[in-house]
Formats: sequence, C-alpha cells, structure tokens
Amino acid sequence: MIITHNVVDVAKWLSFKDERVGAISAMSGSEIVDHVAQDGSNSVAIAANVKDVAAVLAGLASPPPELHAAMEKHGVLPPVTVYVEG
Repeated sequence: MIITHNVVDVAKWLSFKDERVGAISAMSGSEIVDHVAQDGSNSVAIAANVKDVAAVLAGLASPPPELHAAMEKHGVLPPVTVYVEG
C-alpha cells in the first residue's frame, strides 16, 4: 500500500516516524517506509505491507480520535490518497 498526502512541514512530519509506524502497525501494516518529494514540495508518501487493507481504508476514511489527533500533530493535510496493489 502507498499512502500520499501533503504536510505542513516535512522535517516535523519525519520527526514523528516512530509514532507513525506504531499507528500503521496497529492497522496491520509492516515494513513501513517514509518517502519525501525530491522537488522540495511538502508532498510525502508512506509505503507499507498491509494484511488488512479494509482496516486501513476504514481508519483513514473515519479516523478514530487518537489517529485524527496524531495526523494533526504530524501536520497531515488532506486529501489522503491510498494506492493498493492491483
């Protein structure tokens, strides 16, 4: 799975790597890798192996309060786009 979105501040977003890994792992994700745009924009992507795609999609469509708070803290800007293996 690949998740893309913009962030307020890339360096700040990167500083929360451990929290992001914990949140994605809790939704069945593993091998989580952060990517940043090389053009200097605030676009980022997260790649992860996900066992339960429906759980991640549900969590992102209607984030529980703790996930919503973490996304705000990390500076995530909507929209969040999810790509799955076809």
